[in-house]
Amino acid sequence: MEALTQTVSAAIQSSDYTQLSLVFTSQWQSLGQGEQRTLAAHFIKSAVASPTFFPAAFQSQTILSVITATLAHLPPIVEGAADTQLRQLLFDYKVNEEDDYSTAARILSGVRMEASDENSVYYMTPLERCDVFVKVAECYLEEDLTVEAEGAVTKAGTIIENSGITFVKNEENDNDNDGEDNKKNKTDEQTMTLLLRYKSTYARILDANRKFLQAATKYHDLSTAYLYTDAIEEDDLLVMLGKAITCAILSPNSAQRQRVLGLVYKDERLQQLDSIPEFQSHSSILTKMYLNRIVQKTELEQFESSLADHQKAIMADGLTIVERGVLEHNMVAVSHLYTSIYFSQLGELLGVIDGEKAEKVAAKMITDGSLSGSIDEMEGLLYFHPSDKDESSLLRWDETITAFCGQLNKVTDAVRAS
Repeated sequence: MEALTQTVSAAIQSSDYTQLSLVFTSQWQSLGQGEQRTLAAHFIKSAVASPTFFPAAFQSQTILSVITATLAHLPPIVEGAADTQLRQLLFDYKVNEEDDYSTAARILSGVRMEASDENSVYYMTPLERCDVFVKVAECYLEEDLTVEAEGAVTKAGTIIENSGITFVKNEENDNDNDGEDNKKNKTDEQTMTLLLRYKSTYARILDANRKFLQAATKYHDLSTAYLYTDAIEEDDLLVMLGKAITCAILSPNSAQRQRVLGLVYKDERLQQLDSIPEFQSHSSILTKMYLNRIVQKTELEQFESSLADHQKAIMADGLTIVERGVLEHNMVAVSHLYTSIYFSQLGELLGVIDGEKAEKVAAKMITDGSLSGSIDEMEGLLYFHPSDKDESSLLRWDETITAFCGQLNKVTDAVRAS
């Protein structure tokens, strides 16, 4: 055993990859499990401590095989948590030098994290453990592995919830703050940065999984991060606002969706999106949807060109996500204007679907209660029932007046301030 330990030390010092491979593929087979673990721990501790072995050794597939073997045969504790250091080094190398994000995520996922025993070499604070899981989720998302990313971000969310980690309002600090206050402020900024990364990752996962309504809420929450920190550029916040609108538009028609549309509609930055090519049509479509106006074909085509691939998917009913979402909206909008309409006409209003598809969506909406009406299949007609229509119109009028008054108050306040 001692001879093998000396051989490993010498091989690390001389970067003899062949010798190390020989030790950990054949020579250590004669050792018991306890001795194998001791030898594996010695290799990792010595390799991490060497000033010359890493990161050059990461380029060798032979050494990567040795690392895999030794990490799988470790004792309960490695001195100085050297195995954690090795995983972090290899993670950084895979991300920064090879852009191999999925492998990097799997490596970091194996980090040992002690949550309760502060005397353990593997103890990590809640922020540190949360940071590990967020990094893992971010890497999986880089390669569109949403299932794995969701598992990691869920663990991060559990830590945040159990630890009570939350945003701290963005307030200017007095110039005479002492060192301890400055340290606390710095910690708060680190906490906010981590929370923003978590929320961004979570929103992207919801978006990728086509949970658009939840994603819209998360994106809009992120777009208001200026309330908590100055670390994010204004343009980046506008992009988050644009993504919130995208997901809100793609969401199925419902009362909760209408509330989200209203939340974004009342955002004073809405018109600023017109200056961003990716979101030029968003404010007009959002406004029409919130006010129950019909969305035109030209606006829809411009909006579709800005969508990501997963947002253009064709669903089981043969419609794309945006076609179905806008069709459902237009049906509700048309119900405020007509008592009946031919499906062929309804298809023309949207401009991208035929009457048969419109009929299928109408039937589904009537069945799930999101549209009050009936279908005459022989005539190809959709009848809108007037029940509760007057009441809903009054509610919409009330919401519109409330939104207008809110905007008027802002203008009045600005005039007074000047």
